[in-house]
Amino acid sequence: MIALPDFPWDRLAPYKELALAHPGGIVDLSVGTPVDPVPAVAREALAGASDSPGYPLTHGTDALRRAAADWLARRHGVTVAPGDVLPTIGSKELVAWLPTLLGVGAGDRVVIPALAYPTYDVGARLAGAEPYATDGLLGLGPERVPLVWVNSPSNPTGRVLPAEHLRKVVAWARERGAVVASDECYIELGWEERPVSILHPDVCDGFHEGLLAVHSLSKRSNLAGYRAGFVTGDPALVKRLLEVRKHAGMMMPAPVQAATAAVLADDRHADEQRERYAARRALLRPALEKAGWRVEHSTAGLYLWATDDRGCWEQVRSLAEMGILVAPGDFYGQAGSSHIRIAMTASDERVNAALLRLQ
Repeated sequence: MIALPDFPWDRLAPYKELALAHPGGIVDLSVGTPVDPVPAVAREALAGASDSPGYPLTHGTDALRRAAADWLARRHGVTVAPGDVLPTIGSKELVAWLPTLLGVGAGDRVVIPALAYPTYDVGARLAGAEPYATDGLLGLGPERVPLVWVNSPSNPTGRVLPAEHLRKVVAWARERGAVVASDECYIELGWEERPVSILHPDVCDGFHEGLLAVHSLSKRSNLAGYRAGFVTGDPALVKRLLEVRKHAGMMMPAPVQAATAAVLADDRHADEQRERYAARRALLRPALEKAGWRVEHSTAGLYLWATDDRGCWEQVRSLAEMGILVAPGDFYGQAGSSHIRIAMTASDERVNAALLRLQ
């Protein structure tokens, strides 16, 4: 049996019960699951493709791959060939299985950020490798590692990695033959800073060898329930992933492929959703600060990374007693033991309820 950590969200269950007991009901700012409607363009495309009796293509339809490539060029200044786009069943499954799909195994170390989405750690363990949490690659010395994860904007902190920092990561990895996988799920949610893709010419000089960018439609288009994402980058790596995924039956359902293509081609709904998050953020941040929390980083992404200098679980309890549920920072590494993560994914009515309680 592979030794895996306890599923972190199970530890939050008692605090959820405490928040649920509040007379005004719970305000759940913990997991970050979308609550706003699925865009009409997605629902119409899904319904239109619902008569799909045959097996879907692992590589995805031409329409999906073209829509993804066009979106990257239009919104992020990144040029990829449509054939180098590979749909995934959401982004979490790819994060969890990427080390295995790339042949990482026992004796290898997978580099992950010091504060990180827990699935990077789990993915390394599933492959039989060792997760190595650090924000400083120089500490590895001459050691060769097969895979380095970066995440900008960061979950949980909302920190943006500048293009120059990413350039150094790419150069370091290429000198050692490492793959850099960049989790860019929140790339369209830049606030004080604009995130840049690992595949942008300012980062990689337009040369994608050894690089993979992972994208998700869960937050941009409220498609968490559809499990819609894709990976792109180095053509040789994408081809390798495609071959393994064909054997493993990792296929995005055909109606979801149609919905994915539709939302990637439509910027209007994404801009409207971004405005919703911006409005909630503009309310929650000052309310937290007035209530005694200090917000750090959080210049992009879907979360506020905050502390009042107590232990993270003390802060979780204090807010749960107000009926507000947040995530403890140590879910993301010991470096987060004095912080909490607050998601902006509650409805406007629930956000307003939180504001009143924080006052």
